[in-house]
Amino acid sequence: MTKPEFFLAALLLASPPGAIADPLWQDELNWLKTMAFAAHQTDYSGTFVYQYDNHVETSRITHVVDSDGEHGRLESLDGARRVIIRNNDHVLCYLGDGKVKVEERHGARQFPALLPEQLSLLNENYLIRQTEEGRVAGYHAHTVTFQPKDNLRYTHKMWAHSDSGLLLKVEVLDERGRVIEQNTFTQLTIGGNIDRSWVVEGKSQALFAGKPQHAHLPKAETLDSASGWQVDMLPAGFKKVTELRRLMPNHAVPAIQMVFSDGLAGISVFIDVMDSDEDDSPGLSSQGVIQAYTKIAGKYRVTVVGEVPPRTVMQVADSVRYNGE
Repeated sequence: MTKPEFFLAALLLASPPGAIADPLWQDELNWLKTMAFAAHQTDYSGTFVYQYDNHVETSRITHVVDSDGEHGRLESLDGARRVIIRNNDHVLCYLGDGKVKVEERHGARQFPALLPEQLSLLNENYLIRQTEEGRVAGYHAHTVTFQPKDNLRYTHKMWAHSDSGLLLKVEVLDERGRVIEQNTFTQLTIGGNIDRSWVVEGKSQALFAGKPQHAHLPKAETLDSASGWQVDMLPAGFKKVTELRRLMPNHAVPAIQMVFSDGLAGISVFIDVMDSDEDDSPGLSSQGVIQAYTKIAGKYRVTVVGEVPPRTVMQVADSVRYNGE
């Protein structure tokens, strides 16, 4: 069970109506909005390191904005060659010498674009405070810490460029304050003469015209009405973002996927029918900040994947039930 297979949904929340009364929170919210939009509105190019457990990945990222929208290029510098080129929500992935067309991605967030554009509900679930200043990749940075108000989610600590608000470093910490996942720029250029030779001019769909397709991510379709499955014990503040029917690899019957978010962390719940000859594999697994828990309920397999502690995915999985007709 891997993150690319299971965790592919948008994780944005709608802001609640009404004004925010606390002026201090309003000041923080304005800075958070600057941080959230910086990753989408700033031209930048650099190298960043992603770490969890004993695993280290180094990638080169380039991002530019023009009249056609956002364009991004992400290239792995370790192991097998992998290049991802994105024009707005259209993504093309090169693996080695082959090409993989990836389905459209709406709202998915990756470093440094980790913050949602709508932030008001974060104050209900996290204690948000600006802490120390420092330097990352040669740039002056302000640090913002998101400390959860319960033990069902992780602490997030973010270093943002003091001028643009672009995220330069992000740490995820467990309840003991140990860093379990980190993204950090080691070299970065903000603005100026950014290489644009890889950008396809004109409509972003031109990226995919005539490209061979050697593989696909699991296909998904949004459900017009609820599937009848529900989750009774989500942590406070998690709201349903979408509900999908997704065809998983080597499965004849599509799985139901429900996606929830509190603005920073996401949880996906998958329910699929067990094949008669399939090996049951319940239990807990992890990859950095991502926890996955699988349980068998009769003929169904329930899998919960989230950027949350193990206790949370287990609590969610144990509360999944069918309430349809």
